Amino acid sequence: MIRVKVLGRGIEKEVEWKRGMKVADVLREVGFNTESAIARVNGKVVLEDDPVGDGDYVEVIPVVSGG
Repeated sequence: MIRVKVLGRGIEKEVEWKRGMKVADVLREVGFNTESAIARVNGKVVLEDDPVGDGDYVEVIPVVSGG
């Protein structure tokens, strides 16, 4: 399982880990895409194509834009 927390939204959940899973897959599981959020895995900022492992802790940081 991967523990996921969406910062600033009060969302915490567990996502079932699957072999070959990437950061982009985790973002989709919690309702984000790579243009609307960035992620940290175990405290390190990562790219969308980086792998995630069973037992990882992912923090999703929603991107805010406007003018």
